[in-house]
Amino acid sequence: MAEAITIARPYAHAVFDIANEKGELSAWSSLLTVLAQCVSDPEMQSIISSPAVSDEQVVGLLSDISGELMLSDAPNFLALLAENNRLQLLADIGVVFEELREEAEQVITADVTSALKLTAKQETDISAALKKRLGRDVTLNTSIDKSLLGGAIIRAGDLIIDGSALGKLNRLANTIN
Repeated sequence: MAEAITIARPYAHAVFDIANEKGELSAWSSLLTVLAQCVSDPEMQSIISSPAVSDEQVVGLLSDISGELMLSDAPNFLALLAENNRLQLLADIGVVFEELREEAEQVITADVTSALKLTAKQETDISAALKKRLGRDVTLNTSIDKSLLGGAIIRAGDLIIDGSALGKLNRLANTIN
C-alpha cells in the first residue's frame, strides 16, 4: 500500500537518524522486525485497537514482548506511534528503515529465485557481478521455484533480471505474437 509507506517514511527516517547517531542500526533493525511481527498478529491488533487498553499499556506490552531487544529510545518511539494511531505501520517503517540502513552501509540484499539449488560458485559469481553493477556489497537470499524450468530471476532493489527459461519462453512468445 503506497499510502502506508508514505505515512511510514518520516517515522523510519526519524528512527534511522537516531539509530545511526548512536551506532545502533543493527539493533534497531532487529527490534523493528520483532515489533512488526507483533503488531501483525490478529490478537495484538485487537488489543491495539481496543478502547479499553491505553497507549501506555500497549507500549508496555510491546516492550515486554521485545525483551532484551528493547532500546532506550524505543518506548518513546512506540508511544509516539501509539498516540498517532500508527503502530500498524511498524512493518512499513521497518521496510523503509532497512532501505536506509542498506544504503548507509553500502550493502544490498538480492533475492535470487532459481529452478535448481545454486552452487557456492554460482552464488559467488552472482554476488560479484551484482557488486560490480550496483557498487555495493551484496547479500543473497536464495529460493527455488521449479516452474522456472531453468535459469534464475534476480531482484535487487529496483533491478530485476529475468534469466529464467520460462521468462525467455514468454518473451519469445510475445515476439512471435
